[in-house]
Amino acid sequence: MLTQNLLFRRSLSAVVVLFIAGLSSVAQSANTPSVPDLLDLPALESQRAQQALQLAVTRAGDRLVAVGERGIVRLSDDRGRTWRQARHVPVSVALTAVVFVSATEGWAVGHSGVVLHSADGGETWTRQLEGNQVAQIVVQDARERAAAGEAGADQQLRSAEALVEEGPDKPFLDVAFVSATQGYVVGAYGLALQTRDGGTHWQSLMGRVPNPRGRHLYQVQVLDQQLLLCGEQGGLFRSTDGGRSFAEIRTPYSGTFFGALLLDGHGLLAYGLRGNAWRSLDDGLTWQKAQIGQPVTLSAGLRLRDGSLLLADESGRLLRSTDHAADFATLPLHPGTGITGLAQASDGALILSSSRGMSRIEPEAIEAGVKP
Repeated sequence: MLTQNLLFRRSLSAVVVLFIAGLSSVAQSANTPSVPDLLDLPALESQRAQQALQLAVTRAGDRLVAVGERGIVRLSDDRGRTWRQARHVPVSVALTAVVFVSATEGWAVGHSGVVLHSADGGETWTRQLEGNQVAQIVVQDARERAAAGEAGADQQLRSAEALVEEGPDKPFLDVAFVSATQGYVVGAYGLALQTRDGGTHWQSLMGRVPNPRGRHLYQVQVLDQQLLLCGEQGGLFRSTDGGRSFAEIRTPYSGTFFGALLLDGHGLLAYGLRGNAWRSLDDGLTWQKAQIGQPVTLSAGLRLRDGSLLLADESGRLLRSTDHAADFATLPLHPGTGITGLAQASDGALILSSSRGMSRIEPEAIEAGVKP
């Protein structure tokens, strides 16, 4: 099954992946209806929420919003010092990514092809999409392409029909919105959708991305009309026209990329397995390997508001670059292993989601490189 072979999320540590994926696989194989049940079961208030696995964190104005296992959404209104659970989340599946375009409007995605929307800063959420609907959207798009005689559309249609047969078990792994109406989601087996109306309707992008083998897509980055999709087996796909067409970017690395950062001008930094981080300053035409120091998987990245770049690896190291990813220095900070996501609070503090919950690093510690 997917959960036995796929990272729970692009940035999850291997130990946590195997543990959580095993639990999910057992639950789904033992009782097939458990998947739709989890889609209909609201997230429960948990006394373990403070230590629950959190897979992503972002800002919603001055508020911080984190998402993770069992549909748990956590909120902080004091810049990451204390956290509480959201009032209502309509699903209990793992949530893998979250984004807000304002203090109120946000989206979260996760397992079973779920897309959630909040209009009140993450306090309450509604379900916009789930895996059965996703499969139907992908099938309809593939049928239209096959009817038009597009090259490769027949194979895409067969793959799309398999999604319907297999049920709503394919996770979304990332979400990006550039406005309250325009957004994108990506996930396992090459899933890629877009919306132009805030999630009321969705369209498949899979026929536009040159990904015939259905490599998993772990992240989508958006800047104006530029989209960058990152995935397994060296998969990097870019659109410069808002998703109407995509081209594959070739790199010297054939392993998995879990994420990327868009640099100034024409720069890109892609990072992933075994400490691989590759920089291009010419839109991906040529690449240089960044010196990270040890072959440990890079699990998260963030551009800080001072322009410097931050990477985290699964051992808990934080690496900072102040020269556009030419060199990275390891910060003497030890926030713990299993880092899954990074965000910067409104006061400049670094907020980390991880297998152990949430943590905060003071702004002075990031700048000075001393233990908080």
